Amino acid sequence: MGVLEGRVAIITGASMDEAGGIGIGGATAQRMAREGARVVAADVDGAGARRLAESIQRSGGQALGLEVDVSRESDIAGMVAAAVDTFGGVDILHNNAGALGPEVLGKDGDLLSLDVTAWERTLAVNLTGVMLGCKHAIPHMLKRGRGAIVNTSSVASFQGDLVRAAYGSSKGGLNALTRYVASMYGKQGIRCNAVAPGLVLTATGRKYFTAQARDMMLRHHLTPYLGEPEHVAQVVVFLASDAAAFITGETLRVDGGFTAHAPITADMRDILAALAAAQQGTPPKG
Repeated sequence: MGVLEGRVAIITGASMDEAGGIGIGGATAQRMAREGARVVAADVDGAGARRLAESIQRSGGQALGLEVDVSRESDIAGMVAAAVDTFGGVDILHNNAGALGPEVLGKDGDLLSLDVTAWERTLAVNLTGVMLGCKHAIPHMLKRGRGAIVNTSSVASFQGDLVRAAYGSSKGGLNALTRYVASMYGKQGIRCNAVAPGLVLTATGRKYFTAQARDMMLRHHLTPYLGEPEHVAQVVVFLASDAAAFITGETLRVDGGFTAHAPITADMRDILAALAAAQQGTPPKG
């Protein structure tokens, strides 16, 4: 018996590319299926969503793959209806879909050059899409007297940066929405939390992050490795399970300690070591 045995879970932004590569949504769908959930994998890439569902089925799980643009309410309504018609209800919603393509992030530069269409598309997917998912899934959770919602935020919601104002703002709004949903429906048995990943080496991330960029990011992590989709998926499954029954309204950072310290110290390690040696009267090396 898995920790999600008998549950019905919807995961947005869940697909598999032709080479078998997956992201957070794909890893979460696979993990939830292994834990006994019947899974609806939804993605704007319909072929990728169906490919993921088929891979779960081959492994002995139950899954349905759907083409869904989460910014369209009709798509969201159809996604939830399909889950109910196919599997009998909805117990878990993982709002994971995000506007991450180069056609959006490539236009999300500094504020003065920010393309308004990129801003609007980012908020439509990252924030409005989450609201719509909750709006249509919660009525079915209320019928069951329970439900768990896990939203995918980002560490960009906690920090300022020189670029990606639209992305960071959308995730900050998502954190607030998470608390509001938790407040509105907690007494009716519905929990709502969020995970805030840092850099995760998804199939897309491996494609666009050079070895030099990965090495630079690794220096600023407290773990000796960068994030993998499975690292986040395990936390999502935990928050969706009864093991997290007393956790709601939280945004949990899953970032390898990236935001837990002042990044400059990672590059100053040798300098700090030299200073410490000098204070002890030991000549610095080098």
